[in-house]
Amino acid sequence: MLRVGHAAGTSHPTRQEGVSGRTDGASVKPPIPDRTALHRLESIDMEQISRRMLTREVSLIAGAMLLYFGVRNLTAGNADIAFSNAERISRFEQWAHLDWERGLQAAVIDRDMLVNFANWVYIWGHWPVILPTALALFLWRRERYYVLRNAFFVSGAIGFLFFALLPVAPPRLFDVGLIDTVTSQSSAYRALQPPGLTNQYAALPSLHVGWNVLLGIVVFTATRSRVLRFLSVAGPLGMAFAVVATANHFVVDVGAGIVIVLIGLMVATSAARPRAAIVAGLAKDEPHPRGPPPLRHRAPLRQRPRRAARRGASRRPVRRS
Repeated sequence: MLRVGHAAGTSHPTRQEGVSGRTDGASVKPPIPDRTALHRLESIDMEQISRRMLTREVSLIAGAMLLYFGVRNLTAGNADIAFSNAERISRFEQWAHLDWERGLQAAVIDRDMLVNFANWVYIWGHWPVILPTALALFLWRRERYYVLRNAFFVSGAIGFLFFALLPVAPPRLFDVGLIDTVTSQSSAYRALQPPGLTNQYAALPSLHVGWNVLLGIVVFTATRSRVLRFLSVAGPLGMAFAVVATANHFVVDVGAGIVIVLIGLMVATSAARPRAAIVAGLAKDEPHPRGPPPLRHRAPLRQRPRRAARRGASRRPVRRS
């Protein structure tokens, strides 16, 4: 009886339950917000894109395209001056060993597959690629879209000056030994760009290549996808090959187009920096949104496990000398 009572008296079920309860409570971790998922939702938040902004941008781009082709047609220079300038460019290329037009076309003219590839890139690799990509940038990389748009406007304005002041005939009209493969073997280009909106003597600069280079630079800097970065490099290279192989531009025209779009990109990037600084300053001064602050996960502190009280005497017997 005594032994049983002592055992029952020394057991501490309540203390053990309390210890286990505290241990369970300490092991509960606060929920960690998925910041990656939140960032994706914010970047693809379609509610932030107002219809008014999209309509404005579509109207602005459509008006700029009509203005570009209209002014390009109105600034068609004298044929004699255009052919004289083409002859000067041809002589310069011979002096600089850049006269690659006949060699490139000779490499593809006897191979239907290569001719069709060059025609396909020239026709479908320009506006059908630029417009959807610009729309994607507007939806998901708005700041890069504005840089692309402004660079297009600046380089297009510079191109107007060349078309009006320095008309140049393309190689397909200047050199009798070259063939216009786009016109002779395809009619799709004339459907995309009617002859009434075409200036035959606007070969310099080649914005056909320049704008593809501009698009490639913006896309390359806006994404980390290896596929998109590969296409942003391969697309402009393919277009540079296509415009020369189809006898639509001199090699000098290609170089001039690239230089002009780089100038436009520098101007657009410089204009975007003050705007980005203002937006960053406003975001910094913006008050904290209502509601509790976001939870921060902290690693739980290590606790030493408490040993249960021993049965019997709590002190060791003292040895007597």
